[in-house]
Amino acid sequence: MESRLSVAGQAVQPILVMFPLGLFAMAVMFDMADLLGGPNILGALAYWNIVAGLVGGALATVASAADVMFARRSQDRRLGALRSLINVGVLVVFAVIAMLRVQAADRVIGGGLFAVELLALALAGFGAWFGGEIANGRPPAFARAAVGNRNY
Repeated sequence: MESRLSVAGQAVQPILVMFPLGLFAMAVMFDMADLLGGPNILGALAYWNIVAGLVGGALATVASAADVMFARRSQDRRLGALRSLINVGVLVVFAVIAMLRVQAADRVIGGGLFAVELLALALAGFGAWFGGEIANGRPPAFARAAVGNRNY
C-alpha cells in the first residue's frame, strides 16, 4: 500500500505510529516497576505516558485515514481499514485505562488493570507488525483471506 502523506519522500504514518507504541511500552514498564514496589511517582509517569501516547495515536490515526482514503486498489483500502481498526481499538483500550487511572491516588493501578494494559500493548505491537507487512507489500495470509484473496 502506497502512502500518500509523506514528508521529504518518507511516509508519515509509519513514523507517527512508533511514538505511541514507545510511550505505551514505557507506561507498561513504569507500571510494572510501580507494582514491584517502586515509588508512587512511577504510576503518574505511566499515566502521562499513556496520555501522550493517545495524542500521538490520534495523529497517527489521521495520517492512516489519509492513506486509506487515497488508496487506489480496493484490497489496499480494506487492509488499511483493518489496520486502522486494530490501531483505534488499541487507542480505545488505553483511553479507558487512562480514564480509570484519573480516580486513583497518584494514578497507580492494580494487577487486573495492568494485565489489560499488557494485552493492549501486545495488540499495539501486533498492529505495528501488521502495518509493516502491509507497507512492504506482503500482507499476512489471514489478511488476504479477510479481503477475499484466497490465492495462497
